[in-house]
Amino acid sequence: MTAQASLNARIGEVTQRIAERSRDSRARYLDRIAAAGEAGPRRRALGCANQAHGFAACLPGDKAELRSGEGGNLAIVTAYNDMLSAHQPYERFPELIREAARDVGGVAQVAGGVPAMCDGVTQGEAGMELSLFSREVIALSTAVALSHQTFDAAVFLGICDKIVPGLIIGALSFGHLPAVFIPSGPMTSGLPNDEKSRIRQLFAEGKIGRDALLEAESKSYHGPGTCTFYGTANTNQMMMEIMGVHLPGASFVNPNTPLRDALTREGTKRALANSALGNHYTPLGRMLDEKAFVNGVVGLHATGGSTNHTLHIVAMAAAAGIKLTWDDFSDLADVVPLLTRVYPNGKADVNHFHAAGGMGFVIRELLSAGLLHEDVETVWGTGLSGYTAEPGLDENGALAWRDATAASGDEAVLRPVTRAFQPTGGLKVLDGNLGRAVIKTSAVAPERHVIEAPARVFHSQEALQAAFKTGSLTGDFVAVVRFQGPKANGMPELHKLLPPLGVLQDRGQKVALVTDGRMSGASGKVPSAIHVTPEAAAGGPIGKIRDGDLVRLDGVAGHLTVLVDADEWAARAQAEGDLSASHVNVGRELFAPFRNAVGTADTGASIFSLTAA
Repeated sequence: MTAQASLNARIGEVTQRIAERSRDSRARYLDRIAAAGEAGPRRRALGCANQAHGFAACLPGDKAELRSGEGGNLAIVTAYNDMLSAHQPYERFPELIREAARDVGGVAQVAGGVPAMCDGVTQGEAGMELSLFSREVIALSTAVALSHQTFDAAVFLGICDKIVPGLIIGALSFGHLPAVFIPSGPMTSGLPNDEKSRIRQLFAEGKIGRDALLEAESKSYHGPGTCTFYGTANTNQMMMEIMGVHLPGASFVNPNTPLRDALTREGTKRALANSALGNHYTPLGRMLDEKAFVNGVVGLHATGGSTNHTLHIVAMAAAAGIKLTWDDFSDLADVVPLLTRVYPNGKADVNHFHAAGGMGFVIRELLSAGLLHEDVETVWGTGLSGYTAEPGLDENGALAWRDATAASGDEAVLRPVTRAFQPTGGLKVLDGNLGRAVIKTSAVAPERHVIEAPARVFHSQEALQAAFKTGSLTGDFVAVVRFQGPKANGMPELHKLLPPLGVLQDRGQKVALVTDGRMSGASGKVPSAIHVTPEAAAGGPIGKIRDGDLVRLDGVAGHLTVLVDADEWAARAQAEGDLSASHVNVGRELFAPFRNAVGTADTGASIFSLTAA
């Protein structure tokens, strides 16, 4: 256990202002979930026919337990499919969970499944334009799964990019239920990530063929488990742990191991113990308060996590009645040091991070510096100091916790606060006459944090790639890729821009990217102002930029500006983008209502207006 130091003044100030601006919406939310939970388990009030439908297919012992109404009934909401490496291990989890529930006198049922798409498969393809909106579909699917109202608690099986945020949003709509999120863990280490990146650049330059590229990619993504770079999926796992929704130390244990299975069983037991039938009622909606969300943002900064969470944490907080803003992210970044170097911010992968000390080390260091709220509710039944422990198996194979390592096992990967990689977090909010944006600076060399160069304007990543292949991207420039926001085409990730821009940067050109699209946790060495809002399709000023305009991206002072005469800029007309091709085929026509209803990037790019409910 680690004693909480005096809370950093900035952490306290930001938390207080979030609580003040959220007072009414948070109070309405808490009243709503209190009313939903005040009558005890809802299933006891169901009619006989309703109950019979709910347990008709159960085994005799489970059916008897549910008929009596005394044992807890646990919902399993799963994102299992066997195409996603991170989710394939979940195939065997329901039976583990059922057995663990029976061990403590409960019953577990798969309440429903949610979709789980892979951004790695859809990169650069039409399906990527459904990716961000899949978060909303997952939230809706979660609500449908829980709508039978036969459950006393729930466990959620999800890992990847939009899946965990969608599950959280859906779970918070049933916030009177306790919830435990159960990860599957990262795949074992394969081809080093920096070598993978090098081979991608060689392919972009035409120096190797597709066979060599596919061989490298197959050695990188080679087995069950989460991809091992520190992108959105692994940032999700960090965030669930530092917000107390995982068990301590559960995030980065490899799949299909005895320890992983033991953690799954224990997570099941904790969910049932936290139900209203037990002595430690811990509803998710009460647990995830302003302090928990501030802890999540602190963890994001301290680990150099995914820029996608400048969207997702905002949307998740709104589902709990909490109004979180990009200004909160920015002010917290000023006082949170960067403690990790995991690819793309370094050469190591998450297995190296975990071996060097992992989440227990990070949480202890942040607590010791007063940078986290310790006094929060967690699924483990302790404050956050309980998360400075790490799990293992004792000589009898039983789950046991020990204090996290006191010293980093590798300071090239993980450092204490006193020797942080940099004094501030890895994300910066940008403001200026081009609107607002975010930049991930932790992977960008300091000499590239400020770029001023003429604009080269594109309306798709394919157009930029074509210009690269013809050799026309010469000299210093800022690539402006617009009409990529949520209203335009669902805000796809634009990772296929990175290899060509990386090649040009390595040749000595000063290059940067400005886009109303996304780059996510794999944002790398090229300075990138992303999530520009207002977006071009909503009349944002990014739509007024022309080739040759001087653009300044300042990741130090936090500015994003176009250096054009003010009168000329005011008189300039918006460009028009032909988005028709992005609105049909591959299911995109079904998402027209989402594109019409979606909010801005800085409010979470969500179709829901939850804090107003």
